Amino acid sequence: MSAFSQKRTLARTAAIIKLFLIFVYDTILLKLVTEEIIMTIKTLLFGTVLLFAGAAISTYFTTNPIKISFQTTYAQESERSVTGLSPVLALPERDAYYPGTEDLGPDEMRVTACGTGMPNARPKQAAACFLVELGNGDKFIFDIGTGSMERLSGLAIPFDYLDKVFIGHLHSDHFGDLDALWVGGVISNRQRPLRIWGPSGTEAKYGTAYAVEHMKEMLLWDAASRLGNVNTQGQQLEVTEFDYRGINEVIYDENGVVVRSFPAIHALDGPVSFTLEWNGLKFAYSSDTYPNKWWMEYATGADIAIHESFLPPILLVKKQKWPVRDALNVGTQVHTSPSMFGKVMSLTQPRLAVAYHFFNDFDTAPFVESQIRTTYGGPLALAVDYMVFNITKDDIRVRMAVINEDVWPLPSIPEKLSADPNKRVGFSQFLIDGREVFTDVIKKIYDETNEEFGTDINPPD
Repeated sequence: MSAFSQKRTLARTAAIIKLFLIFVYDTILLKLVTEEIIMTIKTLLFGTVLLFAGAAISTYFTTNPIKISFQTTYAQESERSVTGLSPVLALPERDAYYPGTEDLGPDEMRVTACGTGMPNARPKQAAACFLVELGNGDKFIFDIGTGSMERLSGLAIPFDYLDKVFIGHLHSDHFGDLDALWVGGVISNRQRPLRIWGPSGTEAKYGTAYAVEHMKEMLLWDAASRLGNVNTQGQQLEVTEFDYRGINEVIYDENGVVVRSFPAIHALDGPVSFTLEWNGLKFAYSSDTYPNKWWMEYATGADIAIHESFLPPILLVKKQKWPVRDALNVGTQVHTSPSMFGKVMSLTQPRLAVAYHFFNDFDTAPFVESQIRTTYGGPLALAVDYMVFNITKDDIRVRMAVINEDVWPLPSIPEKLSADPNKRVGFSQFLIDGREVFTDVIKKIYDETNEEFGTDINPPD
């Protein structure tokens, strides 16, 4: 209905209502009832007139978007001029981070916690993993512990960019989702090799190269099953194993980014800690370690220092149900306890200290923080999964990410070509003979899909 027709209908309706009210007033009120009742009914009728008038006005403005648009714009500009906010535009500052909705400044670093919990992962917290994103476009994954691949997926980043992984040591809670990133990244459209850096061990079998090679062997069936069925360009792995004894050794130097490693003390020989330096900003990550002289020297003054702060022995006994002896040993000799963490931070003085590697709950966080505060009084964050740190030379902003649990993978950066069916390993004759082929159903699926995308692909014979 046009705006003119709507106005004409509205006018006719108003005229009919008016005639009806006049009839009621003249015929009933003036002839049949007393003066007192007349006054009462007059009041009711007046209210009825106002009600119909209000409805008419509302209908008019609803059917005239130009006026509504004008009024909204006026209110918008008026409110913006007073508060700087708008009822329809995005907030200039948000208390939460929504992945994929904010530009990263050219001089800015963003660190996202993708795994902050204990060695036994749980729904709330995956095992160790931190993603570092830089204003030059580079992205780096530090540790890839059990469950962390899901967190990385939630950040809605093309997997071609999630191609650099630095492993602190070979505990499963620090590299247990490497296979998920490797295989899942292929299915999620990664077309680039997955590059891995990790430490050596006292023997070859304790080193990163050995671990990755045997991961590939473990997944031989998986890899072979995908050949010729999906594009497997992203299945390539490039492993750089470096000497765990290297002291402040440069293990990566590209595009203005320098990553260094130095020894960590944890469980066996082999673990390392890392620093990443770019554009005058410094990120330090302990992975797992007992307090040591190398961290004290090379992590000092970091803009953000992420260091393990394992559950104190009391909580390991009460919450994790460990024997007291094991809790004391692991909590103070294998790992860094919260009060020890605080001592480390008081000596190295980062702009922001981040404690991780404990189950961060309403009844554990206060105790962990109270222990830290016995030895450290500086800026502190108790990490939990999806905590986000935006770091510039002037400011460090800490927020939580709000992720879309229904997230789908983004396209690959280079063009993704179809798989080459000639590479398919295929089935044995035994299984081929067991297939029930619904030719009519399959043909219909092919026809519908070809019509949808303008292709001309025939079903296999």
